[in-house]
Amino acid sequence: MEVKIPMTPRKSKKLKTQSILKWVSSVFAEKHLKLLKPPNFHNIRTIHTAKIPFHYSDRALHTANATVTEAGPAPGPQTMTKITRAIRTRAQAALLDYLHCTRGYQFTDAENMSKNSPNFLHKLLGRVDNLQEVEQSLTRFFRYHPINEFEPFLESLGLDPSEVPSFLPRDLMFLIDDSLLLENFHELCNYGIPCNKIGKIYKEAAEIFGYECRLLGLKIRAYEELGLSKSNVIHLVASSPSLLIGGVNRDFVKVLEELEGLGIENNWICGCLSEKNSYNWSKILIVLRFFTEMGQNQEELRSLFVKNPEFLLEGSGKNSFLLIAVILKLGIKMNEIMSLFSKLPRVQSGSSIRNLRQSLLFFLYSEMEVEEIVKIMHTHLHVLGSCSLKSPKSVLSNLNIGKKRLCGIIKEDPNQLRNWVLGSKVTPLPSSGEDQRSLTERTAFLVNLGFVENSNEMKKALKVFRGKGDELQERFDCLVKVGLNRNDVSRMIKTAPQVLNQSRSVIEKKIDFLVNGLGYPLESLVAFPAYMAYTMERVKLRFSMYNWLKDEGMARPMLALSTILACSDKIFVRQFVSLHPEGPEVWKRFQTELSSY
Repeated sequence: MEVKIPMTPRKSKKLKTQSILKWVSSVFAEKHLKLLKPPNFHNIRTIHTAKIPFHYSDRALHTANATVTEAGPAPGPQTMTKITRAIRTRAQAALLDYLHCTRGYQFTDAENMSKNSPNFLHKLLGRVDNLQEVEQSLTRFFRYHPINEFEPFLESLGLDPSEVPSFLPRDLMFLIDDSLLLENFHELCNYGIPCNKIGKIYKEAAEIFGYECRLLGLKIRAYEELGLSKSNVIHLVASSPSLLIGGVNRDFVKVLEELEGLGIENNWICGCLSEKNSYNWSKILIVLRFFTEMGQNQEELRSLFVKNPEFLLEGSGKNSFLLIAVILKLGIKMNEIMSLFSKLPRVQSGSSIRNLRQSLLFFLYSEMEVEEIVKIMHTHLHVLGSCSLKSPKSVLSNLNIGKKRLCGIIKEDPNQLRNWVLGSKVTPLPSSGEDQRSLTERTAFLVNLGFVENSNEMKKALKVFRGKGDELQERFDCLVKVGLNRNDVSRMIKTAPQVLNQSRSVIEKKIDFLVNGLGYPLESLVAFPAYMAYTMERVKLRFSMYNWLKDEGMARPMLALSTILACSDKIFVRQFVSLHPEGPEVWKRFQTELSSY
């Protein structure tokens, strides 16, 4: 096929005249001399003066359209005729005819590309002026506008249209120019892998499409030799394309061997894979060995994996480790964890592992007591494993209640969790009156401290406070008992109301560290009460760096607490860490040491 190349401006006039003459001749022949009226030269200009895009893309179409603006924009199908199923079918037929008859591709390839690239076809129809004669219009279009054949090809493989541009080769336009790509594509198809599933293989293992003749087929069949059936190999390759890179994946082979040792046949794991996910077999092997080393007998492990294969496969085992970490945080022993896992339900959609982990994090966010969480795990594990919950913040907001009341509802009836799953509508609960009583108590407490009722100071404090009036009073008394003056404590709370959001034990711990650990006088709290609001990790990290700088003679002793704690990390690094050449390295070491505790 002759490909027209854009000419220089001084040659464009001559080209335009020649193109019009050729078009008139072709139309005259096609109509068998039946059309005697003169052609529409507006349409001729639209077809023949457009620049030929090297890559058929939106940018190229924009360039082509920009050329014809002198005579006005070409009418698109949106303003002329609705794209019906019949029009789309005829357009597919025209594309099929072009790819098979003109370009010479196999009929099955041409048919697949024409029928399974709707986005590309829609773009083509956007270039057609007369949808009533769509086949003839597209035939004329193809004659003078060769397309980038990689676009319909890649879309027909199952790639999302938004992904196609990133996979288009820069220096190729015709599929036939990449013979290895077509050869390996046919190898996959001939083995039985559906065309629309090859897109994932192309995304995750593009290098296999550059394999030499028949090498890919040998790699695929090597997995059959492991004892897998052909149908399972097809599913395995479509789910985990990386297995085709290099030789037979050793980690995958070891996974099969470990499972075989538990009495699970090789084909089982292939049936559990999802083509929507990707798998890392080295990580799956690690989690499999972790479970086998937990001391459980083979029958228990076999039952666990067969019932819930997501323990191995979801996140390539990562989600199992995350769940175990949360459970260990609750104080449950490893031998108890396996007993709990064996009772988890197998859910139809989603994952019981993910559901259980989300439920536990839901409880922790709601500040439920650990003992209650463990109790609910033992009595209502099937509920926790089958419910995909909304975020606790969303549930609290929709119910219009606090964390304490939410925990009370769950402890009274854990089945209430079923009403807060994703997609469900959560209606606000009627007021229990407790919130109003708590507000009255907190208001009375603040009035006793000298706050003016309904003042801005009081409103600010009420917004910040967490806890009942008697709890606030207990924390206030704790500050007085450690040696602070009652009036000083009142001023501290007016300055930083969040001081009383700490529990009594936390208040005592932070004050002890300030006085005995850092060597600061108790009165320094009066000047900077916000110290109580910072985490111990932040205080320890900042003062570890500050004390090191003091020892090196780079910082003055007894700097104000606010100078060390109130600034951001960026400013602290600039004003303190950077004072010493070794400062950044020491700062990183302190960060690592504290994070490991």
